[in-house]
Amino acid sequence: MPLSSDRAKPAVPFGGQYRLIDFALSNLANGGYRKIVVLTQYKSHSLDVHLSKTWRLSTLLGSYVTSVPAQMRRGPEWFRGSADAIFQNMNLIDDEKPQYIFVFGADHIYRMDPRQMLDEHIKSGAGVTVAALRSPRSEAHQFGVIQRGEGSKIDAFLEKPADPPGLDDSPEESFVSMGNYVFTTDVLVEALHADAADENSRRDLGGDLIPRLVSEGAAHVYDFTTNVVPGDRDGQTGYWRDVGTLDAYFDAHMDLVSPLPRFSLYNREWPIYTLGRSLPPAKFVAAEGRAPNIENTIVATGAILSGCDVKDSVISPGVRVRKDAVLDGVIAFDDVEIGEGAVVRRAVIDKNVKIPPGTQIGVDPVEDAKRFTVSEGGVVAIGKNAIIE
Repeated sequence: MPLSSDRAKPAVPFGGQYRLIDFALSNLANGGYRKIVVLTQYKSHSLDVHLSKTWRLSTLLGSYVTSVPAQMRRGPEWFRGSADAIFQNMNLIDDEKPQYIFVFGADHIYRMDPRQMLDEHIKSGAGVTVAALRSPRSEAHQFGVIQRGEGSKIDAFLEKPADPPGLDDSPEESFVSMGNYVFTTDVLVEALHADAADENSRRDLGGDLIPRLVSEGAAHVYDFTTNVVPGDRDGQTGYWRDVGTLDAYFDAHMDLVSPLPRFSLYNREWPIYTLGRSLPPAKFVAAEGRAPNIENTIVATGAILSGCDVKDSVISPGVRVRKDAVLDGVIAFDDVEIGEGAVVRRAVIDKNVKIPPGTQIGVDPVEDAKRFTVSEGGVVAIGKNAIIE
């Protein structure tokens, strides 16, 4: 919040012109897996529109990306969890009859070649393979932690343990689940039926289905740090960010704009796809003889920056930044206007917001908290269409 106040989280803009879901979909499409359904539920209109306009794959070879809302096929109830979302749409599996099924979260920032994960899944003979990231033990308690047994087999799946187990080859690191899975279809279907019959289940993939398969000896782990994506440079392999908080969302953007970015939007061998607006190129204007000073900043099409100072920021399509404005660590969504002489620091500004001339945001934490959402890390967030006086 407030970025998800009227849109599903996977539809939240990211990186100037993308949506969060574009990253997962691009990984699948680049990997050659192009029969994709997006299971939606709450506040899905923005997401549905984006999918329908952007993700039109060639139907000649049977490719598609389509959103599937809760259809209540098994009774008058919404999806009760991620496992139940798949169970209620079992007809999709029956129709396509795939041998393997990827189940990926729609709101993470990363590049991944899913073919390499599937190859490991087939080689191991697993019923489910869980993608995992090496994380410092000091941070692993925030995630689902995987205790690896012999080879790639999972011995235990621990939900946010106070004392995460270390790895044999790196005692100060733990495997944390990324929320990305590949299933052998028969195993998934059987597990979903068993889960649906369990009255004590929360119908959650990570909380219920995966521990069930771990107990049956059918779950294996895939080390994401071994995944090599074409075009990635040194230091970019293994990048993954869960942007479920404002601070994590802000930090992921700062990863984009650094001189040697941990995650680059400019990898032409493994592109991130989206639909751009039909706008003219970005423009930098010397206002009354004052040239703009732009440093470590991504600027999208249609933006005009006039006689301003902008540093470590992401400027989305159609943004206007007026003379003598100062932006430092600002993520400005589409069509934001920053007035003359305004100062904005460490802020996320949603679409269509107009910052009046001389306004100061991110300067006085007490005043910011009276008007806006402020994260634990001090990031100011201003909701879509907000009126600032």
